[in-house]
Amino acid sequence: MVQFKRRHLPSLGAFATFEVAAKHLSFTLAARELNVTQGAVSQQIRLLEKALEVALFQRRHNALSLTPEGEGLLAAVTEGLDSIGAGVARLGHQTGPQLVTLSATDAMASYWLRPRLAAFRQQHPDVTFTILASDEDDGLRSYAEVDIAILCGNERCEVGDQLHYLCPEVAQPVCTPAFLQAYGPFDEARDLLGVPLLHLHERHWASDAIGWQPLGWPDWFRARGLAGAGGVEGVTSNKVGLLIEAALAGEGVMLGWQHLVEAHLADGRLVHAHPASITAGRGNFLSLRRSAADRPAVAAVAAHLVTGAAPGP
Repeated sequence: MVQFKRRHLPSLGAFATFEVAAKHLSFTLAARELNVTQGAVSQQIRLLEKALEVALFQRRHNALSLTPEGEGLLAAVTEGLDSIGAGVARLGHQTGPQLVTLSATDAMASYWLRPRLAAFRQQHPDVTFTILASDEDDGLRSYAEVDIAILCGNERCEVGDQLHYLCPEVAQPVCTPAFLQAYGPFDEARDLLGVPLLHLHERHWASDAIGWQPLGWPDWFRARGLAGAGGVEGVTSNKVGLLIEAALAGEGVMLGWQHLVEAHLADGRLVHAHPASITAGRGNFLSLRRSAADRPAVAAVAAHLVTGAAPGP
């Protein structure tokens, strides 16, 4: 096996994903535990095997098993993650609050990041957070005080010791149960053409901080064979959070990014209006500032976010 210096090791997230997949011997069960897609787990494992230049799993029809190299790595990774866990446990014995500063887009900060940080603080009340959120200021990620930045990038980005894959960008129609009962069911894609649709304005993507080509209802309808369809105009905004609140108020159907509406789907305030989803071909990543990586609180928060800990209530 190739010998690595510590700074050249693959990402912590890749090793954590490997441990869960090895424990279950199933990418599907690992994805369920980590609250990510099966494709995200598979990608992490492929990148890890590529970085280590060795196969970790034997892939057979409907079955996985560890290679001898995989078994050896599992023992080492388990020991290492246990060591991190012990270090996190000792955080409570340090004196004074430990501040971790993070940056993200508005919606990512509100609907994905904040609930996970709240769950972390339940176990580590001595760690405090500053969250810098903006859809406009791309410079936040480079702000000197930012320890961890949540970024959107191409899913083919190479993860490494400072860049960790979090989740894909996948969107699916969502609405309130009451809206579905009143206007649904929407068995066919064309059924959605007759109800108010909540649109994300292209200005959202035009900002310097995002810089992506628009992806919205016209793309979803086109993927369903309804080119040129746009549906009934409901609320349009450049802010994802405003559209989520409009959907929760029963004002229409939103093309909801799964990682942003997961909590509302889990508590039943929103439901899927149609089973078809659309992917943006990009994902969300955690960027860990190299100079902050040795701080125990920062490392613990990064590990918590990367391993897909479920948000708190």
